[in-house]
Amino acid sequence: MKAHQLKLYNTLSRQKEDFAPINPPFVGMYVCGPTVYGDAHLGHGRPAITFDTVNRYLSHLGYRVRYVRNITDVGHLTGDADEGEDKIAKKAKLEQLEPMEVAQQYTDTYHRDMALLNTWKPSIEPRATGHIPEQIALVEAILNESLAYVVNGSVYFDVLAYNQRYTYGKLSGRVLDELMTGSRDLDGQGEKRNAVDFALWKNASSEHLMKWPSPWGLGFPGWHLECTAMSSKYLGTQFDIHGGGMDLLFPHHECEIAQGNACNHRDPAKYWMHNNMITINGRKMGKSYNNVIKLTELFAGTHPELTQAYHPMTVRFFILQSHYRSTLDFSNEALQAAEKGLKRLWDAYEGLSSPNWTATLTHVEAGDASLDAEVNRLLNEIPEFVNDDFNTAKALANLFELVSTLNSVKDGLISITALSSSTIARLKTEWKTWLEDVFGLTGVTEADNEKLQGVMELLIEIRKEAKSRKDFITSDKIRDQLIAMGIQLKDEKGGGTSWAIGS
Repeated sequence: MKAHQLKLYNTLSRQKEDFAPINPPFVGMYVCGPTVYGDAHLGHGRPAITFDTVNRYLSHLGYRVRYVRNITDVGHLTGDADEGEDKIAKKAKLEQLEPMEVAQQYTDTYHRDMALLNTWKPSIEPRATGHIPEQIALVEAILNESLAYVVNGSVYFDVLAYNQRYTYGKLSGRVLDELMTGSRDLDGQGEKRNAVDFALWKNASSEHLMKWPSPWGLGFPGWHLECTAMSSKYLGTQFDIHGGGMDLLFPHHECEIAQGNACNHRDPAKYWMHNNMITINGRKMGKSYNNVIKLTELFAGTHPELTQAYHPMTVRFFILQSHYRSTLDFSNEALQAAEKGLKRLWDAYEGLSSPNWTATLTHVEAGDASLDAEVNRLLNEIPEFVNDDFNTAKALANLFELVSTLNSVKDGLISITALSSSTIARLKTEWKTWLEDVFGLTGVTEADNEKLQGVMELLIEIRKEAKSRKDFITSDKIRDQLIAMGIQLKDEKGGGTSWAIGS
């Protein structure tokens, strides 16, 4: 595989570029992970699946990928601003827990959901709270460059001073003068010299739960700082790919670029990749619309927007059916279509092991040269599509085109001798490569499948939690929908719950 065959759309340059790693065959990839103050939702699922596919494909090509995905467990304030309460600390107060209990609880559920979606674990998964000394060192380095200032124990990044040496806004395309005009109503308020400045370190009040000693007093790091500290520690001052959702492009990733240049005099990443946003039935997903769907709700079918439960592989397949840079609209109809589509693909894949496909081959040449050429054309195009900025949608479309041929051979409507023996061998190899290895899809029809077991354990846990809260509507809905699907739950005397297929 030659590096120039793979092209990535680079948000920084706003065009597709040949992928050329800084130190091949090593590839450093950093992806912004979750803020662990609640259950993972669809907004977490899309980047996880997108960059898991990137990781899988680069590994398939023979690259050695160091995939770093952080856990934000401090410093992400409510409203994503420089003032307010830490999201995890706020949750801890509400639930009367230690902040690290909250962080651990939701980190565990995030990992559980990611396993159900069949994502590979990252190479390194650092936490913000585990890298406070590195963050303090970065603040000191930026102060030494005269690109930050201290006010009342807090440290702010001086965007105007930075813009005199570099360009603030080059990732998002925002012009600083326009940002200044748009935030004029905030001028003179608070501690910051300018409304566009952002916090590197915040002075902690006496009631603030998470705080650490620093040269400027007790405080905690700003949200943007953690990614610069952890990416540079594990991937170097400049690495290959920085990924995340489009919502992080500004201000989070823009601030990372500013911090990277201030500390290391270079952009932190060579390529910037952003997956687009998710809508629900055509509306933006958000708390104000009451349409934020947690992954647990999606798997259990317990959200008001859902009419049924969806297997994690259906969700993964649905996400891969759209290009990662396109807006993705979730609806029951679309998910149901994805459910049927995945079954059709998987049935065709399993059909490759049917007697008509496994018969002893005594021929070499294709009995139908035209069909043989068409099958090879469709197979040839799949890596071309994936090499074109990871266009999984087009690649999957080609697999669908091959389904009718596979089914016709399985059903005896087309003789296996219509295809050459080399094409048959290629079909068997490449269907596994693309469907399982690169796209990370697995079958969903086996009752004793490990994934089904994981989903059932998750549903039972959700139902148990609902019953403990006396939320019998949710617990009964889970039980009733499982019965409709032919799965029976049995509450045992010891407090556990068992399940079985059938009555």
